[in-house]
Amino acid sequence: MGSELIIMPVIVGAIFGVFYLYFSTRNKERLALIEKGADASIFVKGKSHTAPIWKVLILNIALLLMGIGVGIFIASILHYNLGVEEEVAFPGTIFLMAGIGLFTGFTLTKKLDKE
Repeated sequence: MGSELIIMPVIVGAIFGVFYLYFSTRNKERLALIEKGADASIFVKGKSHTAPIWKVLILNIALLLMGIGVGIFIASILHYNLGVEEEVAFPGTIFLMAGIGLFTGFTLTKKLDKE
């Protein structure tokens, strides 16, 4: 009964600890660089030549959904024509094709960022 009361504060504390360490060490590094004479403009993210986030998001979602659709199609072919068990064919091919779709989206995003 008491474990439910302990788990949530531990999770929240761990998340807070990670963020606290990240921001405190980043602040200390920046202060040390400024003290050594580095220009503060290096901390401001300038306009880089990257693709807009909406293009990347739409590309990856589209390829993920196409991968899932192709996975269902291939799984049904494996199940009905080749006799592979349904419990094996459907999850296996869906995850495989979704992973291939996400990998394809990653490579296309890299090409999109280079342009």
